[in-house]
Amino acid sequence: MGAIPHFEFTREYGVESLHKTFALAQKYDRLIDVHCDEIDDEQSRFVETVAALAHHEGMGARVTASHTTAMHSYNGAYTSRLFRLLKMSGINFVANRWSIFICKDVSIRIQNVAASRALKRCLESGINVCFGHDDVFDPWYPLGTANMLQVLHMGLHVCQLMGYGQINDGLNLITHHSARTLNLQDYGIAAGNSANLIILPAENGFDALRRQVPVRYSVRGGKVIASTQPAQTTVYLEQPEAIDYKR
Repeated sequence: MGAIPHFEFTREYGVESLHKTFALAQKYDRLIDVHCDEIDDEQSRFVETVAALAHHEGMGARVTASHTTAMHSYNGAYTSRLFRLLKMSGINFVANRWSIFICKDVSIRIQNVAASRALKRCLESGINVCFGHDDVFDPWYPLGTANMLQVLHMGLHVCQLMGYGQINDGLNLITHHSARTLNLQDYGIAAGNSANLIILPAENGFDALRRQVPVRYSVRGGKVIASTQPAQTTVYLEQPEAIDYKR
């Protein structure tokens, strides 16, 4: 079930739409993803209603707030109270860095770094956050290739998560955290789980992200459905030398 409360005519209508969304999600046993507070307006605070309803109904793990760019404008006192509720509710957050940076609202673009710092605070508070890519090849974002390493690369820069450990663990933002948001029950490499995975030709997360390696194998249901041969670069100085850019 989806909602976009900040598009309603009044705050009251927005809150009412969220109550209806939660009621329908419970009736039909569906997850909830709210395009929430995607506006440069300090008074757009529907995320608190999302979190409060999720906490009251015990649905936090099944609820996601996407975008939430207004969060950068909230004052300190309100933010402190809000983060306590967000933590208690157990809701998830999705940040869509590519599309939001080219949105038509100039003020949102200018303040996006501050919004991303709020995202960093979510991570530090133990709130589940993942990076998404909601537009791949359309008018809202025409340059996408569905490569989540590109999304992660930009996201870590914007959120100033540039320590070695933060970069190396960054893959969690497009893997384990995302699986938790999507409520995937058999995610991960373990006996009995679905054999759906990709294999990257890299030593670790840092190496994969720095070199932006292509997917070597894509596996679905235990079968390889796509493969890519890694590029080979050779420089010609005194003697030809193969370069892999690992150092």
